[in-house]
Amino acid sequence: MYKKLISPQHSFILIVTLFLMVTGNAAFFHNLVLTYPVEADNIPFLLSVSAFFTLVSALFLNVICYGRATRWLLLVIVFAASQAAYFMDVYGIVIDVDMLENVIQTDAREAGELISLSFILRTVVFGLIPAYLIFKFCPKPQNLGRELKSKLTLLAVLVLLLILVVIPFTSQYTSFIREHKTIRFYSNPTYFSYSVIKYVSRAFKKPEDTTLISVAEDTQHVGVTHKNELMILVIGETARADHFSLNGYQRDTNPELSKLSVVSFKNVSSCGTSTAVSVPCMFSSLKREHFDIKAGLNHQNVLDVLSEKGVEILWRDNNSDSKGVAKRMIYEDFKQPSVNPVCDEECRDVGMLSGLDQYVRARKGKDILIVLHQMGNHGPAYYKRYPKAFEKFTPTCKTNDFGKCTNEEIINAYDNAIIYTDYFLANVIKFLQKYDGNHETAMLYVSDHGESLGEYGVYLHGAPYAFAPEAQIHVPAVAWFGKNFDFKLEQARLFENKTFSHDDLFCAMLTVFEMESDTCSAWKKVVEQNVNSH
Repeated sequence: MYKKLISPQHSFILIVTLFLMVTGNAAFFHNLVLTYPVEADNIPFLLSVSAFFTLVSALFLNVICYGRATRWLLLVIVFAASQAAYFMDVYGIVIDVDMLENVIQTDAREAGELISLSFILRTVVFGLIPAYLIFKFCPKPQNLGRELKSKLTLLAVLVLLLILVVIPFTSQYTSFIREHKTIRFYSNPTYFSYSVIKYVSRAFKKPEDTTLISVAEDTQHVGVTHKNELMILVIGETARADHFSLNGYQRDTNPELSKLSVVSFKNVSSCGTSTAVSVPCMFSSLKREHFDIKAGLNHQNVLDVLSEKGVEILWRDNNSDSKGVAKRMIYEDFKQPSVNPVCDEECRDVGMLSGLDQYVRARKGKDILIVLHQMGNHGPAYYKRYPKAFEKFTPTCKTNDFGKCTNEEIINAYDNAIIYTDYFLANVIKFLQKYDGNHETAMLYVSDHGESLGEYGVYLHGAPYAFAPEAQIHVPAVAWFGKNFDFKLEQARLFENKTFSHDDLFCAMLTVFEMESDTCSAWKKVVEQNVNSH
């Protein structure tokens, strides 16, 4: 009877569904049992949820697979699911649209750091071999009428079974959907497939007018300029605020900055949880709630506004790139030994200071902003982010496969990379001090996003912002001011415990260069109120 109703090809789809549920959903089931522990009272609901997501996956594959394309769709999905499963299982990340954007913008070097022996084995065992078996053994479709009847029959049965597994637990599902929706983000292949479809639909959306939209057009210089500004803005990478000893971390991760007159802003949140989102967002006049990458790149950013008002701008990058922020500025790539004079295992952030004296001297009488985009704490290979001399905390994780390291080793390597950032920032300040007599000098450091280091079983970053852990959005921000700068250290310290975010950077940069715009009037009023309250 079954063989008469369901074709061999649709039976094969059900087998592939079961394979995916067993091999590709460890992260999903892990998060499920964390929320609903395996206890007598929870077991019926756990079985219901397991059946529900299996049936949903079968429905999804049954809908998208048809005819001769079935073989190819199944092998692609199985291979992709093996990749998604690896990163969800090992790092606890979610494969959503922002994560896909991050993946697309990842360069070959960064991608290489994610490849390990366990990754290769998982890819072969759960990706390549099953894909080959699907290619070889997937049944050919029968005649059109037979396949259509089989598809409709299977759809009807799956929908009926879905209703049957949900009805006894409607109250629990109501709570599950409202309060624990993040669990379903780990369902494989349904959620990552949804994310891929959404990402592709965005990419192929009818192009909009790409004319660059001007912002803060009323920006004007204010006050009297006695000396030209020379500011270095350091964009950090993957640093979290609670691992800076300047913010109370028990380890001394800021031995150099602690000797200098700096202020650490302790309550700063990022605009996103990935470089691809945070970097363009922090330079944009659009607030986080209204920001998306396409809109951000279609609007002028604060560098454009400053440049139009005569500020000389240089962007030096030791990371992937500027994510479109500096495409209208002078841009220099410092990831290559031919450009960066400080390279060993990899090119170091401190090398970005090379040649800056010539750049400053060539722009005498000009306001200057230099942006340095760090490699910083880019993971998972934290051990590569610092020279051996900075390995203060041991033992360290010497691999990009966290499964082979203890949590202590991972954190030790991460903290050593923070120490190197501390050294780099101290050298930035020393560079600026040389110009303190004839410029208004300042440095501002702010990280693009934070990093999970095993809390709740999550590593790295890129979680959807709505439920991202604090470790991924609470970022360090440190400022230093020269003796001629308009703001004094004592004034800045009034704000060290105030709440800030990347949204504040646009107006802060205009203010630093003694400019005003109605775009920043509300922001300036809040700042003045805070000053007056002290």
